[in-house]
Amino acid sequence: MSRINSGDEEDTFKILVATDIHLGYLEKDPVRGNDTFVTFDEILRHAQQKEVDFILLGGDLFHENKPSRKTLHACVELLRKYCMGDHPVRFEILSDQSVNFGFSKFPWVNYQDGNLNISIPVFSIHGNHDDPTGADALCALDILSSAGLLNHFGRSSSVEKIDISPILLHKGSTKIALYGLGSIPDERLYRMFVNKQVTMLRPKEDEDNWFNLFVIHQNRSKHGATNYIPEQFLDDFIDLVIWGHEHECKIAPTRNEQQLFYVSQPGSSVVTSLSPGEAIKKHIGLLHIKGKKMNMEKIPLETARSFYIEDIVLADHPDIFNPDNPKVTQAVQAFCMEKVETLLDNAERERLGNPRQPEKPLIRLRVDYSGGFEPFSIHRFSQKFMERAANPKDIIHFFRHREQKEKNEDEINFGKLTTRPASEGTTLRVEDLVKQYFQTAEKKVQLSLLTERGMGEAVQEFVDKEEKDAIEELVKFQLEKTQRFLKERHTDAEEAKIDEEVRKFRETRKENIEEEEEEVREAMTRARAHRSHEAALASGSSDDDLMALGMSEQKTNDDSDACTSLSFSRGRGRARGQARGGRGQISTSRGASRRGRAFKSARQQPLRNSSAKNYSEDIIDDDSDVEEVSFTAASKVTQRLSSMSTSSKSSQSQITRGVDFESDEDEFDPFKSTATSRRKHR
Repeated sequence: MSRINSGDEEDTFKILVATDIHLGYLEKDPVRGNDTFVTFDEILRHAQQKEVDFILLGGDLFHENKPSRKTLHACVELLRKYCMGDHPVRFEILSDQSVNFGFSKFPWVNYQDGNLNISIPVFSIHGNHDDPTGADALCALDILSSAGLLNHFGRSSSVEKIDISPILLHKGSTKIALYGLGSIPDERLYRMFVNKQVTMLRPKEDEDNWFNLFVIHQNRSKHGATNYIPEQFLDDFIDLVIWGHEHECKIAPTRNEQQLFYVSQPGSSVVTSLSPGEAIKKHIGLLHIKGKKMNMEKIPLETARSFYIEDIVLADHPDIFNPDNPKVTQAVQAFCMEKVETLLDNAERERLGNPRQPEKPLIRLRVDYSGGFEPFSIHRFSQKFMERAANPKDIIHFFRHREQKEKNEDEINFGKLTTRPASEGTTLRVEDLVKQYFQTAEKKVQLSLLTERGMGEAVQEFVDKEEKDAIEELVKFQLEKTQRFLKERHTDAEEAKIDEEVRKFRETRKENIEEEEEEVREAMTRARAHRSHEAALASGSSDDDLMALGMSEQKTNDDSDACTSLSFSRGRGRARGQARGGRGQISTSRGASRRGRAFKSARQQPLRNSSAKNYSEDIIDDDSDVEEVSFTAASKVTQRLSSMSTSSKSSQSQITRGVDFESDEDEFDPFKSTATSRRKHR
């Protein structure tokens, strides 16, 4: 990194960087319920006071996929308070915005909308907590985008190939190519990188003069063979990577010596798991970029609740604790109480220097009671700290070390005990639990038709995304396919032969991972279509009732005229829109004069390193469980047969507009923008 002179404001981008804000986390907790909203207020206030050019968020703005009304209201209120105003936006966008924001009904950046006064644009990708779901593949960020409060980018509709097209930003002599990739299941994205199905497009003109900034939301630390994204997978022309999803704050950019780029991991702004990584002081970053130089300024979050954690191994204190002593439990409890008191004193001393910090800290004492010790009552222990700690019910965490996995039984290695990531607290997922259950279950409850992977995916959809028909549709789909298989094989109607054929069929499906994933996606699509169909029928029944009521009224009044349709005209305040259009912004009309700028695939360019690297030689594509999320367009609802009057035909079906992506393979140009839908300035 290089130092940047403060006097070069006209050529310097100032960007506020934050990730994993998790709005709405524990919103019903009487003590911690407002923590995320207070910290988000502080983040936006820093952006306003520092007069940044824009805010860049690295995913998980919301903690829940379907945030509550309270959470949405608080988010909209804060964005309107700090990000709307008359302060001019001093940079312009040169890329084709219909491609950058093609999933929105308003495919342009919000500050160029004549109906809005945006002083601080917010650009954000989605994370794994607030990712698009459902039949329409929508997420909470799309609501904010439609309201003009946020610019959602980095979405990918294809599960087979990803082309990442940058947002090209220009301010003075500085040009930034902003790349973004929203959260994708790690196993799937890992395999796509290995198969070279992820391409980052680069501008053909002056490609060496762009500062390439990439925002990603994936596992950075290794959770399994393919359950993370290695840094060497990313293209080496990138200058800086903003890595979301990991909650441990490592915001100071670190250099990757193999790929020659820097990685900044801002971490979360709120503690969501009581693990060691979360105990590190929370920060956001003020990123300065001028030309190819950058500087990251760390800004501590004063309103983040303090968190202290300590580990105790009872076996390490033989002089104090003797398992054979009948009063050893009371001695352990007194020792733990002394430790908690020490942590509370440390938190109180820290809070004296920061009055904005919440009064009650988070305390965690992890006690290893292996070696013949017994745990004491946690509930009774927690009663003594109800008024002093924010988490009195889970201050103490007892665990027993698995001695058979350690060669040295006299020494406890906490590095092996705490391998869980700080960002999530636990790596277990629903599909993992399903697989573990069936692997250890008795033979009589084993699956004979479905596979563990398919059932795990269905349960994941049911739990996380509330697809209530996911399991039922998967069972129906697999049953239909098995019946077709048995009919094609002309299997005799003997139970033993049928069971054997079904077993063979199941084993072949387990070996063919891609076919099984396709089956799961098809079943999830049917579940979403079924839900949309039910919703349409529900609304249709109410329409029929209204039509029947109208027809009965017509029969009782023969002299009355036919039903009259009323039309309304809208006034849109064009004069006000014109006034707002001239806010001193130097940007062109959504980059219309520069939209023809072409891109070329980064895969076709020589790498920055002198020696070519072949990742496929170093990476093993493991056939472990793969989590698949299918993003499908809204399914068409079957039209209802109507015996009513022809007036019911006036209902119109909505057509979702999309953006075509074309590729010119002869010129190695996988990105070719279609005609841009431009909105005229008033």
